[in-house]
Amino acid sequence: MPDQPEQSPEVLPLPEEQKTKNGTRNAVWLRLGILLGILGIIYLLHESGIFKFFMHKDRLLAFLDSLGPLSFLGFIALQSIQVVIAPIPGEVTGIIGGYLYGPTLGVILSTIGLVIGSFVAFSLSRAFGRPFVDKFVSKPVLERFDYLLHRKGLVVIFLLFLIPGFPKDYLCFILGLGHLTSMEFLLVSSVGRLFGTILLTLSGGFIRNHQYGRLYILIAIAGILLGAAVLFRKKAEHLLKVWHLGDYKKSVKRTNSNG
Repeated sequence: MPDQPEQSPEVLPLPEEQKTKNGTRNAVWLRLGILLGILGIIYLLHESGIFKFFMHKDRLLAFLDSLGPLSFLGFIALQSIQVVIAPIPGEVTGIIGGYLYGPTLGVILSTIGLVIGSFVAFSLSRAFGRPFVDKFVSKPVLERFDYLLHRKGLVVIFLLFLIPGFPKDYLCFILGLGHLTSMEFLLVSSVGRLFGTILLTLSGGFIRNHQYGRLYILIAIAGILLGAAVLFRKKAEHLLKVWHLGDYKKSVKRTNSNG
């Protein structure tokens, strides 16, 4: 009787391996569910007309004033939301902060809101990756700043947050795909945004106190800075990109030589 070929026993996955696979699968489904939930909420808010409501300064002022003692928290939440959801203009909320709370408290509250919103955008991007970011950031903007994903480049990123006219809210999503740690991102983004926050808050404070002479001087200074940023934006972006990629190539060479 011919020998039957031996059948190799079926290799069953170890319990730990099975747990790991199940955990990974569950994590993917959880992230997908959260992503769909976020997109659904944004869609419902857009369809309900809430975005249009918050586009008007007078409506925002009335809304925050109606909150009474809770207006501080309402303003911080509003400032956070405008980072994540672009249709709400950050310039308007910054001026409102100075108008309602004065320069010092306005800057503090705006900074708290911006830090929270920036970190939320950064964390969502890091958790859900490129497909999620594609929903919020247009392809041309992603391609413009794709070089930031190769290495940290803290100085370059700080300058991008500092210079007027750069899409700072979009940067939060883009940088979540890169190599920055959460603490590095919080430090660079909060300090980099501070100059613009001060300008907007001062504007609101001058309006509140009817200091129109100072307001016009501030508008002139901001106009000069913004005009220079617009005129030299492409050149500045190119220089920062060359600087960033140059440092990246040097670090790669050092790594290869050490290896």
